[in-house]
Amino acid sequence: MTDNRYRICMISDFFHPNTGGLETHIYQLAQCLIQRGHSVVVLTHSYFDRAGIRYLTNGLKVYHIPLWIVYCESGLPTLFCTARLVRNILLRECVDIVHAHGAFSSLALEAMVHTACLNLRSVFTDHSLFGFSDVSAVITNSLLKLCLHMCDHVICVSEVGRMNTALRALVHPDRICVIPNAVETKCFQPLHKPRKSKQIVIIVLCRLMYRKGIDLLADILPTISKKYPEVKFLIGGDGPKRVLLEEVREVHKLQDRVHLVGTLKHHEVRDFLVKGDIFLNTSLTEAFCMAIVEAASCGLQVVSTNVGGIPYVLPSDLIWLCNPSVDSLIDGLESAIHAKKKSSNVKPWVANQRISNLYQWSSVSRETEAVYHKVMASEKPSIAKAFGPLFKKCSIFESLFFSYILSLIYVVYKFYDWCYPLKVDDLPWFMPTHEKLTRSRSKSE
Repeated sequence: MTDNRYRICMISDFFHPNTGGLETHIYQLAQCLIQRGHSVVVLTHSYFDRAGIRYLTNGLKVYHIPLWIVYCESGLPTLFCTARLVRNILLRECVDIVHAHGAFSSLALEAMVHTACLNLRSVFTDHSLFGFSDVSAVITNSLLKLCLHMCDHVICVSEVGRMNTALRALVHPDRICVIPNAVETKCFQPLHKPRKSKQIVIIVLCRLMYRKGIDLLADILPTISKKYPEVKFLIGGDGPKRVLLEEVREVHKLQDRVHLVGTLKHHEVRDFLVKGDIFLNTSLTEAFCMAIVEAASCGLQVVSTNVGGIPYVLPSDLIWLCNPSVDSLIDGLESAIHAKKKSSNVKPWVANQRISNLYQWSSVSRETEAVYHKVMASEKPSIAKAFGPLFKKCSIFESLFFSYILSLIYVVYKFYDWCYPLKVDDLPWFMPTHEKLTRSRSKSE
């Protein structure tokens, strides 16, 4: 670190070429931090033929490591299998701060333990909301209790997400701050000339999975299609619930009214959004939902469920909020359809300008940088400090299990330090010799 400029490693299972709000958040934040003078690398798993090291805009270095993907682009939790590879990357890149993203990402959660073993500072951004009763939520919340006690600070994208994370991970709210998402409005602009068509196109763009409310969408499709012959649906994204939508389309003979376009690349999202007039979001749980912000920036009318942090994202005249039920969403869609026919909605370019004033990546990067300054000024972390909070806040079974895992991974890291010590020659060529010696000495200690 020199002159408050840090070497930062963003870690998550979700990154480009995959498309989604979390992927866009990591990329845009990394670009803004690079512009502010920091050095940023991204660590994620391999995507198809994209493996090894890739370089993106402004020299953003991306490590695509080989992992076994088990569900929705999330890797298999192993902890020990990734230890040596993650250790080598973090040490060779001389990382000061590890910034992990996404509670669904096993790689991000494991990174909190790896950084504690390496005595590095760490920050975790939680982008989602979870319940407390279903099996997946119970398992994820238990892992969060361990991993978030390893990190120095937690960021949430909404106030609702902040309280949710504090409750399910037993983290004190003072260790959590709120930094909302943003959107690059120059990349999500409306069409210069409005489409001249009597047909009304409803856009859906999300991961086709249960928590995105695809079961609700499956019930909405035949009802709206039957009642409004001029309405057509364009559905982007992929996931385990795609089969359900295909079945509904076949049963109700909606092949010419419902089009499933599959996964979109990031640069294709804007062109896909401007094909429509209304954006429909049926999520059952959502901390922020960047998709509705991008859609509003493109001039679409937004109809969405009022769950999680969504009611606080857009002004009331840019969104129809509905209860997470079929009848309520149908009523919201009908209101949006009638408003479109009467041209009584907010003009597309006016909406784009308002979104630009509300959400800016430059503000997000400044607030995140302030968190980095706070973390670097705090006491250096130690894995031994995690044992106390674990026994105080977790059950006996969780405490014993987590203590066993932490002890074992700590021994593994000590073995790696003995077998593969960090040498001065291993450090990057661009680092001054005196700083190499300091780094090497501090890592060995």
